[in-house]
Amino acid sequence: MDIGEKLRQLRLQRNLTQEEVADRCELSKGFISQVERDLASPSIATLTDMLECLGSSLPEFFSEKTDEKCVFSQNDMFVKEDEEDLRGSITWLIPSAQKNDMEPILVELGEGGRTEEMPPYEGEEFGYVLAGTVVLKVGPKRYRVRTGESFCLHPGEAHVIENAGKRPARFLWVSTPPNF
Repeated sequence: MDIGEKLRQLRLQRNLTQEEVADRCELSKGFISQVERDLASPSIATLTDMLECLGSSLPEFFSEKTDEKCVFSQNDMFVKEDEEDLRGSITWLIPSAQKNDMEPILVELGEGGRTEEMPPYEGEEFGYVLAGTVVLKVGPKRYRVRTGESFCLHPGEAHVIENAGKRPARFLWVSTPPNF
């Protein structure tokens, strides 16, 4: 870890000059400059003071934050093909969605295909039909959802989605919290 450069970046993010940091920390501008160029090493106490003046802390400064991935390609996605009930496939669009608050998947149901019955749970589900027509069964109720239509439910009852046509049906399904 390049401590000097990281301190410099933190100072610049706060729009402070070396002189302003030096004044706040009761250090010399020359010492701040040397630390930023890795020509001098501050003691732990001095580094703590510098970080405090910059609105940070030792744990925050030394934590290795990695940028979280926000764009996913086909190679990142996981596909599960199921011949029995689905007669199609489920594609997990975000590989680590189980750790998130929501889980988007792409479901393709072949003719006569259906999802597993989902039991009631605390959460929400959203679906958008991309192709074909599906039947959403929620308890004793049945809803026909066509291409371009969507559904949203708070699954207080068991529910299942079936392909209502002779051609494959595809829909985007988002559940929160993750349920698959």
